[in-house]
Amino acid sequence: MCSHKERDGHRGGVLPKRIILVRHGESQGNNDPAAYDTTPDHRIQLTHHGIAQARLAGARMRGLISGDDSPNWRVYFYVSPYTRTRSTLREIGRSFSKKRVIGVREECRIREQDFGNFQVQDRMNVIKETRQRFGRFFYRFPEGESAADVFDRVSSFLESLWRDVDMNRLNHNPSDDLNLIIVSHGLASRVFMMKWFKWTVEQFELLRNVGNGEFRVIQLGSGGEYSLAVHHTDEELLDWGLSPDMVADQKCRACANKGDGIDRSCWYLDPFFDHLPDSDDENVDKLDEINSLSVHS
Repeated sequence: MCSHKERDGHRGGVLPKRIILVRHGESQGNNDPAAYDTTPDHRIQLTHHGIAQARLAGARMRGLISGDDSPNWRVYFYVSPYTRTRSTLREIGRSFSKKRVIGVREECRIREQDFGNFQVQDRMNVIKETRQRFGRFFYRFPEGESAADVFDRVSSFLESLWRDVDMNRLNHNPSDDLNLIIVSHGLASRVFMMKWFKWTVEQFELLRNVGNGEFRVIQLGSGGEYSLAVHHTDEELLDWGLSPDMVADQKCRACANKGDGIDRSCWYLDPFFDHLPDSDDENVDKLDEINSLSVHS
């Protein structure tokens, strides 16, 4: 297995074995949208059910991480500054001893999409209907953000994450398996995966939201590439909205060798170049045919 990441011509820090994206447990706003009328989004708290979901997520992640043969593993947490995500992390943390946790960082760039201060529900219902007509990715909420805006700041966070790994800002012992757990929100998690796997806007809009207390595991495959298919089944990926082509790509990544060029996926080429010949020889023949037609016209 590839143990280091090549960046800018030099060897960086040891790669994390997993990056786990977890959405907060059920919040008061999930249970009753009217809560947003009077409570700022960042202060919305978990429900009792949400607390239980967060604890269960922690136990499940602990079981996943500790289920490997290696007893030497550690976790590092990134958490959105919102009350519901911080509370979710607190409950997740019950499943991990201090020995296993090498650090936690509050990260503002993985916060919830900004919907524009207080959210009066009658107005928000009209706005969300407009978003459906306009397109979920590019629609910007009045006084708030679009999913494209969230993509930009999550992309910036991802660059910082890699610098943390490259420069070993996490103070990680290279002999231990490193697991990064990102406690965030549904949209932030989806655009993180969009950025990571270079999904298109159309592919993003196929995805269903991550459920409360659910998580997605991006795991290092045998050849040094990351994939959802190392841990998750085809059925799960399809249920989350990935197309068959996207699932096939994840399965390829799970066993592909680093540098195999798997990012040159057909969904980047076909929309623009499907009308072009496969080889230069075919292209010459096509040009000769066009020139011949021009001469005789």
